[in-house]
Amino acid sequence: MNLQQLRYVVATAEHRTMTDAARSLYIAQPALSRAIRDLERELGMTLFARSGRGVVVTAQGRRVVKLAREALDAVHEIEGLASHTASPDAELRIAATPSLEPGLAGRLLPAYTADHPGVRIHIVRCDGRDAVVSAIRDHRADLGLTDLPVPADLITHPLERQEIVLISPPGLKLPNPVPMGRLDGMRLALPARGSVRRRELDAMFGKYAVKPVVVLETDERNGWLSAVRSGQASLLWYRGMAEQASRAGLVVRSLDPAVRRVIAIVHARRRLPLIAQDFLSTAERGTAA
Repeated sequence: MNLQQLRYVVATAEHRTMTDAARSLYIAQPALSRAIRDLERELGMTLFARSGRGVVVTAQGRRVVKLAREALDAVHEIEGLASHTASPDAELRIAATPSLEPGLAGRLLPAYTADHPGVRIHIVRCDGRDAVVSAIRDHRADLGLTDLPVPADLITHPLERQEIVLISPPGLKLPNPVPMGRLDGMRLALPARGSVRRRELDAMFGKYAVKPVVVLETDERNGWLSAVRSGQASLLWYRGMAEQASRAGLVVRSLDPAVRRVIAIVHARRRLPLIAQDFLSTAERGTAA
């Protein structure tokens, strides 16, 4: 069994469908299914059993998955130790959403690189919280910066509470802050129906008994801002986008009562590479200051 096969086993166990596991590994689904079958023949045991449209891990498979995770964690720790002590090309991979990336680049990275000039930072750009979680689980990122909550298999280190604001085209006659009741009947661009963020916003609307007019439903952030710039709708998003919105001539207002989300650094339940540990320490020092 090689490292690639270990990754295949872990990804399949985490995603529970061959299609989703193959997508996370950036390979074709038939190739993944064939690789798993070949591995089962090599080991002389059945790792996964079909169940409806997905797969379930067998009793033997659970033991193999556990050992595979431990082996991959050990490899990543060795790589992290080597890059921390020897390589001038050490790379730290951080997954972040577009709305949180400016804060990462503006505050956390300068503080870290000042003390670790030899470490290259690679930002893994993710469309949203779910994509950050996938990047961590698939070992495409060492750390993630996202809002909470995240699944319980990840460890979280809260950094700050960031305000959700209303971003509107100029000309709307609204107070600042905007009473939550004023969202009733307001034209809004919202995340796609069924997404995690949409469910959270719908829960907020229900809590305050407001029914906005949904003009646009998409997870494309450029689509949101385009709708606001064209005067079609307003947008609810983090204050971290305020500077970008203001440069575009849009108006940013707080909500009343204020709504905030916890922003955190997240990572898998394994020992982090030393360069990632150092980044986490830098971020937590900055929060304490």
